[in-house]
Amino acid sequence: MPTFMSAVTRRKALEDLTREAAEGGGEGGLRRTMGLWQLTLLGISSVVGTGIFFVLGTTVPKAGPAVVLSFALAAVVAGLGALCYAELASTVPVAGSTYSYAYASLGEGAAYLVAWCLILEYGVAVATVAVSWGQYLNEVTGSLFGFALPGAISQPPGAGGAVNLPALAVVLLCSLLLVRGTRESAIVNAVMVCVKTGVLVLFVAVALTAFDGSRFADFAPAGVAGVTVAASGVFFSFIGFDAVSTAGEEVRDPRRTVPLALLLTLVTVTALYAAVAVAGVGAQDAARFGEQAEGGRAVLAEILRQVTGMGWPALVLSAGAVVSIFSVVLVTLFGQTRILFSMARDGLVPQVFSRVDRKRHTPAHNTWIVGAGVGLLAAFVPLQQLADLTSLGTLIAFAAVAAAVLVLRRTAPEAPRPFRLPLHPLVPVLSAGSCLYLAWLLPGLTWSLFGLWLLLAAGLYLGFGRRHSRLERFADGSADDRDREGDGFSEPADLPRA
Repeated sequence: MPTFMSAVTRRKALEDLTREAAEGGGEGGLRRTMGLWQLTLLGISSVVGTGIFFVLGTTVPKAGPAVVLSFALAAVVAGLGALCYAELASTVPVAGSTYSYAYASLGEGAAYLVAWCLILEYGVAVATVAVSWGQYLNEVTGSLFGFALPGAISQPPGAGGAVNLPALAVVLLCSLLLVRGTRESAIVNAVMVCVKTGVLVLFVAVALTAFDGSRFADFAPAGVAGVTVAASGVFFSFIGFDAVSTAGEEVRDPRRTVPLALLLTLVTVTALYAAVAVAGVGAQDAARFGEQAEGGRAVLAEILRQVTGMGWPALVLSAGAVVSIFSVVLVTLFGQTRILFSMARDGLVPQVFSRVDRKRHTPAHNTWIVGAGVGLLAAFVPLQQLADLTSLGTLIAFAAVAAAVLVLRRTAPEAPRPFRLPLHPLVPVLSAGSCLYLAWLLPGLTWSLFGLWLLLAAGLYLGFGRRHSRLERFADGSADDRDREGDGFSEPADLPRA
């Protein structure tokens, strides 16, 4: 029986990870159905959510017109993380994203905690976003049909309702789509990305007709401090591109496709956000952004209303938000199920999460369990106050990825790296440092809740994960290579013994 320290520091060999990915596409495994275009759209979908529709209202009052620099600064921080993800995705092209990278570099204990950071990030993010879906759906149906769901069934308890049925519905619909197949989900996602990107492009085109360069005269009223504070708020509009790396086992030629999709996602989103910021600030005086945000109004819709003098902008933006929320829920659920799939294959969570439907090649039981849990949270728990936990979990995961790059460069220098990030070790050090700095700025209550979550994760590891880990079973000689089959599902066989 390994000692506690040897158990938490044991690492999974890169050869085992890549062999699992190579053998997983057969009968009973995940299927490689996505190409570069589909994966890039998945990344764009996970990043471009409802945040960009409202973020100017909270950041322009802090930075003034210099909010465009805040977007640039946030893009640099996100870009450092994306470069680290790109190198690891080319080296370890498997499902599981940060969890798998940490398992190969930082050890089992760190990987387990990182995985629970990701589960927190994805779970709370999905539930929080889903909560507001009914609100925007009501605005669309109200404008088109004069019908809206009553608050009792469109808001959770504590927020004026009894149950948020639209939130539950959107999570379950996305779960159903994911169960049907990755290819089908990618096609639907591509359509939704085109819709919500089109809405933002429409905003830029209309707002530029009212562009006035004099609005940039007092460019940075709060100086550098205002720009950096606003950047911390803008940064969270870039969260989500890490979901691309969770698809490592369902992508054709992953060593090339995943890094390219990560970089294309970041470039596309940065260009879109910069255009929205420049057009918005150029079309409206900076002082008005804060007033609109305090009044609970959608800033982009207000700008379009002022420019056009008509009421259709609110409908267009609400429709864009409905599509954005659905696509974000879809992609984020996808990422969470693939992390749990990888953990189950390693024995760290129950095997039900790694069972794959032989016909559709999706982890169906995993998807329904996750969908039911997240849907109930969205339906019955007001989660807005927990949104900072999503940011903290993300930043810790980004820092872990940077650390994994540093470790693997030393422990596996000869491993294939089709993409090598430039300026090593400066880039991963800057990435980890900037993420930890932004995390440090979050409220103390968020850190306290995060600490409790990690204590829960540690308890689960000691009570279940450590004892059932496949590396533990290899160490004591109890592992076997038998396939488990039944009722149309299969579970991946154990890895060959080292």
